[in-house]
Amino acid sequence: MRFLCLKGMKRNSSGKRLSSSASSIVLTEEYQVHTLPNGIRIAHKQVPYTQIAHCGIMLDIGSRDELPHQQGLVHFWEHMAFKGTGKRSSYHIINRLENVGGELNAYTTKEKICFHASVLDVHFDKALELLADITFNSVFPEKQLERERNVILEEMSMYIDSPEDAIQDDFDQLVFPEHALGNNILGTAETVNSFGREELIGFIDQNIDTEHIVVSSVSRLPFAKVVRIAEKYLRDIPSRRSNRLRVPPQIYTPSVQQRERPITQAQCAMGHPSYALSDAQRLPFFMLVNLLGGPGMNSRFNLSLREKYGFVYAIEANYTPYLDTGFLGFFFGTEARQLAKSISLIKKELKKVREVSLSTTQLHQTKVQLMGQLAMSEESNMNFMLMMAKSLLDTDKVDSLPEIFAEIEGITARQLQDIAQEMFNEDDFSYLTFLPE
Repeated sequence: MRFLCLKGMKRNSSGKRLSSSASSIVLTEEYQVHTLPNGIRIAHKQVPYTQIAHCGIMLDIGSRDELPHQQGLVHFWEHMAFKGTGKRSSYHIINRLENVGGELNAYTTKEKICFHASVLDVHFDKALELLADITFNSVFPEKQLERERNVILEEMSMYIDSPEDAIQDDFDQLVFPEHALGNNILGTAETVNSFGREELIGFIDQNIDTEHIVVSSVSRLPFAKVVRIAEKYLRDIPSRRSNRLRVPPQIYTPSVQQRERPITQAQCAMGHPSYALSDAQRLPFFMLVNLLGGPGMNSRFNLSLREKYGFVYAIEANYTPYLDTGFLGFFFGTEARQLAKSISLIKKELKKVREVSLSTTQLHQTKVQLMGQLAMSEESNMNFMLMMAKSLLDTDKVDSLPEIFAEIEGITARQLQDIAQEMFNEDDFSYLTFLPE
């Protein structure tokens, strides 16, 4: 199912994963899927009105799959994939698409790594060939390892110097202590300094699974042409299986921590674990979080803390569902003298949704707003391409916009209030605050 995530947009349709023993095609009105004999799936949506092709290779491998001494290794892989393959230097990788006005990029999350590109569609073949090369043929040159290690250490310092980013990373550890979901995706200075070429190759060998790889594209190109190009570069990738087992977090215990930092504004994070990807309450809970702290200026948190009292410049709500758990977090910055009052106002809004059912008008407006946000997120073809890949990896299907709208329309005020009473219990929240020294 597509999701906005409230920290960034995500997305969407309806296909079915088939056996990798033979190539197979699934066709729906929104997107098409072709499965190669090695298990890699090619998903494509044809959009006739654009000259831009967006494509990506997403693997179901993320920072949660790292062992303690491997923290930051997936992110290190993301960086090193651009530093050389069996036939290209880093210079040639960088210029391959840039020279034709395209873009090449990558990102790492707790459960995914993705390499993606955007080009004029006449260069689609070139883009997909390069993506396949850096994903499966990177050689991780020793000379580049040391250089990129320093780049990542600088990236870590940059986040540490940004308290609004640092508190989100530290809060993950508070909610998921002693678990990989709580680890910083960038790793630690100690682990990053320990990585070598052997660690990268060994980790990839242990975790890569061709049945958990999706090649996703959105362009005006016909599906048959996309499949033909993808098969040219991906069909000969050896079939691989991983026996990796993702361990769910242990029993959650609320925690409260305060830390002094050389900052001028207090930062606060509050939240706890929430619904997993497969939970039936995921969409109504998402709608409820959107009502409280979504991207709209009319969110209840924004109307209270910013518009009425002027305590914050921005307040963010984040619901992120994972394979076996979920994360709920509220984040804001304010003057230290206003911190207690700001938390009190948030608790007041949480109490309101627990105790007061939405009226018919409020429920309708909440539904319409969410449907509008989801529809607008679909306007971005690149977002759609990335969300299509993630949805296929997570749920083996991509729900269509009408299907999600129908589910939203079926949500009741009673259902939202029941979820609020379960998820917004004040005693369940953990708190992390950064206070000025």
